[in-house]
Amino acid sequence: MSKRIVFRSVFAPYFNSFLDMKEQMGFGLTKFRDVFTEFDRFFLGTGANDLHITYNQITAWSQSRINDKARTLYDKHSIMRQFCLYLCHLGHECHIHRLPKQNWPPFIPYIFSHPQMERIFKASDELTLPNRSLSSVLIAIPALIRLLYSTGMRISEALSIKNEDVDFVRERILLKQTKNRIERLVPICPSLLAVLSQYKDYRDRMPINGVSAQTALFFVSTVGKPIGVSSVRRWFADILVQCEIPRRADGQGPRIHDIRHTTAVHSLMKMVREGLDMYCAMPILSIFLGHKSLKGTETYVRLTCEMHPDIVGMEHLITSFVFPSTPYIEIDHANN
Repeated sequence: MSKRIVFRSVFAPYFNSFLDMKEQMGFGLTKFRDVFTEFDRFFLGTGANDLHITYNQITAWSQSRINDKARTLYDKHSIMRQFCLYLCHLGHECHIHRLPKQNWPPFIPYIFSHPQMERIFKASDELTLPNRSLSSVLIAIPALIRLLYSTGMRISEALSIKNEDVDFVRERILLKQTKNRIERLVPICPSLLAVLSQYKDYRDRMPINGVSAQTALFFVSTVGKPIGVSSVRRWFADILVQCEIPRRADGQGPRIHDIRHTTAVHSLMKMVREGLDMYCAMPILSIFLGHKSLKGTETYVRLTCEMHPDIVGMEHLITSFVFPSTPYIEIDHANN
């Protein structure tokens, strides 16, 4: 059972029971917890005392989210609707609202070039602490960034890895806490193996009780504490400044998660350039990234073709034998 957040509104026990239900169904709880915390503050602030949610309450909450983007607000509305349906199932009448239209533009991730990734690796190796601090995550940053690029795993997956999950003998990592709650094995290439081994060697020298225990987290701070995603994001932002990689005009990156997208595009490019049909490479890439279906991987074909048009020409060379060219025959319609 996951650790409970202390909710204080009249819906507190129902938030917790809903989370328990979702956990048993295999869903990740992070987003639900964050949104329920927001709901809890709203209902507490508006003095809600009845165990039902009205149309006016939903409207008032929605109008209070003036800084939420359309996609974010849609996700929150979806969770609110699920919660209202849950309360109705328990006998507490609630308004079941329609979800807003999905009218946001498609998100296009930032894809780092190969030279940019080299600069990012170099900058991560040269990071220094601006002041003396007993607690820092800096020791893990160079290895962590290389792990993300080499394996394409999500940052949340990387930070959940335990010592027992890293098999240095068989050169693989077992990911247990994944987005889709499906365990998967991730291969470790020789260069990454050297990096992770070096990180582990330095980490184990720190005077931290239990740092090398099998059930302890693999990536930890200098005091043995878990590393938070926000800390990694702050260091990554410093790295981008040092690499002179500017933020996008829309303010949506580059992000640490864009390393995963970069890995996908670079991997697809490599497979096609080595002679593998792009659409044969898709299932391989999908399994590698831990997607539930090919639909989640399809966007990388578009990104690869847009950023590297030479790939399209290579793909034609690979598949041209399927539809061989035929000589053009002119038909004289006047004599037929």
